[in-house]
Amino acid sequence: NLRICLQIKHFSRQSTNLKEIHNNYKNSIKSSLMFLIFYGKIEKKISINKEDFLHREEERMKEPVLIVMAAGMGSRYGGLKQMDPVDVQGHAILDFSVYDAKRAGFKKVVFIIKHAIEKDFKEIVGKRIEPFMEVEYVFQELDKLPEGYHVPEGREKPFGTGHALLCCKDVVDAPFAVINADDYYGPKAFQMLYDYLTTHEDDELYRYVMIAFHIEKTITENGHVSRGVCQVDENHFLKEITERTRIEKRGEEAAYTLDDGASWIPVPDKTPVSMNCWGFTPGFLKVLEEKFPAFLDKGLKENPMKCEYFLPSVVEELLQEKKATVEVMESEEKWYGVTYKEDKKSVMDAIAAMKVQGTYPENLWK
Repeated sequence: NLRICLQIKHFSRQSTNLKEIHNNYKNSIKSSLMFLIFYGKIEKKISINKEDFLHREEERMKEPVLIVMAAGMGSRYGGLKQMDPVDVQGHAILDFSVYDAKRAGFKKVVFIIKHAIEKDFKEIVGKRIEPFMEVEYVFQELDKLPEGYHVPEGREKPFGTGHALLCCKDVVDAPFAVINADDYYGPKAFQMLYDYLTTHEDDELYRYVMIAFHIEKTITENGHVSRGVCQVDENHFLKEITERTRIEKRGEEAAYTLDDGASWIPVPDKTPVSMNCWGFTPGFLKVLEEKFPAFLDKGLKENPMKCEYFLPSVVEELLQEKKATVEVMESEEKWYGVTYKEDKKSVMDAIAAMKVQGTYPENLWK
């Protein structure tokens, strides 16, 4: 009504012709009614989408979570390397990773462990981290399978990194980074992960990130390793990732074998490889859950004792389906890890040197 009155007053000043004023009056009523109808539609649409909007805002405000996969058996290492100290203060490699994550901005960490090591892990690792970060534990056990599936008799090997991460589906509902407990990634990797996860979200595609390392900086002198070999496009997005389960140093460069060592295929220096250092949006856990039964149907039939649900394989499948993008951020820092017992000395020497350089304090959690 106010809008109509103001327009009539304006038209009256502009004209003394009663017919013209009358026409302007009708047009004002018509335009005002159109405005009210349009506003009503917008208001209705806002009302319909209000719940979805608030849900999206709530998701956007959630802080990223760090997930540490620490349930592996350490068969090649010969012990529980997740808790094995790499300095005189008793810190394990994962202490340095969690410390770097905290410095980058992460406030919560979820440890994936087994019930068999729960008491020791909480006493040795959890107790010293809990005063500084929110800590939660989930358990990867062989019998955590979908309804209707059973563990093959005699199987002891875990079902892999995809299965480990799937165990977090009931406790993680925020963007998350995932790492291995026994790999040292360096401070830069966690800063890149945190910055990405706090500035990106899914749209018509899933939006993920991977921190890649150069192959020559991830090889041990003491045996073979498993790596996800990556192909990256000119815009730094992942095109393809192939899990190579036996890579080792052959002369001056790395190489992998597909026929148990009968022949070797070289991997050039600077080739980016996955070290299971990923950033995902919350929906990835649902993807893992949906794809797990198909993996079990095939894997338990073809290789019941050793089949593994590899995390990179699930990502590769999403890429092939054109449902996701993975931005690849390359770290030039050197990877350190304890795949074999003989690796421990080089890791301890590197940690000691970084403390001298000021990268870490003598005691991380004081």
